[in-house]
Amino acid sequence: MFDLILNRLRGKRILVLGFGREGRSTWRFLHKYLPEATVAVADKNEMELVQYFGTSYLEAIYDYDIVIKTPGISLKDFDTKGVEITSQTDLFLSQFHSQTIGISGTKGKSTTTSLIYHLLKSSGRDAILTGNIGIPCFDVMEEIKPDSIVVYELSAHQLEYVHNSPRVGVLLNVFEEHLDHFGTFERYKAAKLNLLRFMDKDDTAIIHESLSFDAHRVIASEATQSRTFSLFDLDNIIDRTALPLKGDHNLLNIKAALLACDAYGVDYHELIPYLYSFKPLEHRLEPVGIFDGVSFVNDSISTIPQATIQACKALGRVDFLLLGGFDRGIDYQPLADYLKENPVPHLLFTGKAGERMMELIYGVSTGSTTCDVKVPEPVEGPTLYYYANMEEAFAYIATQAQNGDVVLLSPAASSYDQYKNFEERGRKFKALAHAFVKA
Repeated sequence: MFDLILNRLRGKRILVLGFGREGRSTWRFLHKYLPEATVAVADKNEMELVQYFGTSYLEAIYDYDIVIKTPGISLKDFDTKGVEITSQTDLFLSQFHSQTIGISGTKGKSTTTSLIYHLLKSSGRDAILTGNIGIPCFDVMEEIKPDSIVVYELSAHQLEYVHNSPRVGVLLNVFEEHLDHFGTFERYKAAKLNLLRFMDKDDTAIIHESLSFDAHRVIASEATQSRTFSLFDLDNIIDRTALPLKGDHNLLNIKAALLACDAYGVDYHELIPYLYSFKPLEHRLEPVGIFDGVSFVNDSISTIPQATIQACKALGRVDFLLLGGFDRGIDYQPLADYLKENPVPHLLFTGKAGERMMELIYGVSTGSTTCDVKVPEPVEGPTLYYYANMEEAFAYIATQAQNGDVVLLSPAASSYDQYKNFEERGRKFKALAHAFVKA
């Protein structure tokens, strides 16, 4: 059934590296389809079925013929020369390349992936959703029929070790992100470009104009088709005011989605009516509601400055902006420049990233290396407030907010210093919003 995948793995000693959601999915697949294979599992944590664990678990890569690596594992500090490394994504694309639309980008990929899936399903196609959206690709393989269209969200982590590209590849944007995993921006960017690197003459790259040079530099076949979605004119065929996705950045996502479907063979004109029935994803410019006269918007997905800038532009009015969190070392100068030119009345900061933003934007230090609350001396322009946790941020907002004000969580930083992920951070924000009462 999956001959290309099984033939690559058959007869080899296999190491599953990482035993989270995707690692467990890989183990189930091997147990079912290659029950005779020698398979071991390595993970930092000790648990059932894991043979290698602890601080040295990564060294197991040298003892096996092939390593199936999960996305969250970084090997940037390891010499992998002579080690055959693959992944679910690489194996999947080797088998289902011709049926796959792959979507990547630093920001917007979940929205664009979900929109493509919605457009295809709404128009009667057999679409299958998978990937970084939270569904391991090995878990959906048995559902794939000859006429199925696989809509695959691809993170840079998933693309890091691939040697296959999808039939249609959508690359939305590339900004500094995940430097803790990749070490440098160049390595991160190279992983993103793997989406297009192995395309042939029958494939199509859907790219932003800013990525045109990089895309054409890496695509192996000069005959590969490319379409620049940022130059795609929709003004005469859509009603922007009726779209559920707001903001110029989401208009780009819509353009990319339509061109991706069109490149696969589904005329985009047919899909226009279904744009208006799409339900935006949680934590992405999500209107939480109006509580005691104050509007709250959850954009917890924003973990880079460019995303926060787009969120502010999309809303138009922001009175309280919650920023900061885990510091990955990315450049916050673009956000500093934007906020200096487009001041928000109240800027609330947290975490190491928040400390760095405060100093960069206004030269103000918290004066503390801990998360103790510090209210800086008044400076010209916005009021700055540093908070240890979100409850303290809401206590401050309760004393300052007026009817009609807009509170935006768009942190421009990762959540890992206080939360499991951006979803947990967003849920916390929403819970506090629902209980909000002005002081």
